[in-house]
Amino acid sequence: MATKRSIYLSASEDRLEALIKARLEPGADKRKIDERIWDLFGEDWCVMFTDLSGFSRNVAKFGIIHFLQTIYESERLLIPVIEEHDGILLKVEGDSFLVIFRNVAKGVQCAIAMQRALAAYDADKSDEEKVLLCVGLGFGKILRIGDADVFGAEVNAASKLGEDTAKAWEILVTEGVRTRAVGIPGIGFSEIGEVPPGAERAWKVEYSL
Repeated sequence: MATKRSIYLSASEDRLEALIKARLEPGADKRKIDERIWDLFGEDWCVMFTDLSGFSRNVAKFGIIHFLQTIYESERLLIPVIEEHDGILLKVEGDSFLVIFRNVAKGVQCAIAMQRALAAYDADKSDEEKVLLCVGLGFGKILRIGDADVFGAEVNAASKLGEDTAKAWEILVTEGVRTRAVGIPGIGFSEIGEVPPGAERAWKVEYSL
């Protein structure tokens, strides 16, 4: 299985690299090459970026061992929740996750379940031991390169919402997510003023812990 995956990933990366090189050639038909890239790698996905609130400040205050403990606990608590909601975890970088979902509703429900799992964990913890999560979600056509990475406007918007804009306990989403998340019981949406590049509008999910 590992060999098959590496071949698949290598083939995807090699094909993309060849097309990018062709795009750089003098007189290249960039429009046609772009169409080929989107035909090969363009897919509709719900993209999630997570971040831990106040993480850098806590590392500076409590040290590297606290850093490692928080990372360990966040992965132990949240990865099973992602798997239960059919998310695909593409990357773990420091205190951040990059996850993709085929189903928007499952992406939103996963974000809520993650926040609730941490609320239960934090209930009897001191302030320095609490794990506080920020989440950003986007949905739309993106370039997916195997299970290595994703690119696109909704990817960038979700990253900005989850890693820069959201505060602890917040789940922020693009318009693409909100329009496809209708009918999920027990939630609402309130519009926010800070709209990231690549998104038409942005919203905060109203939910109960």
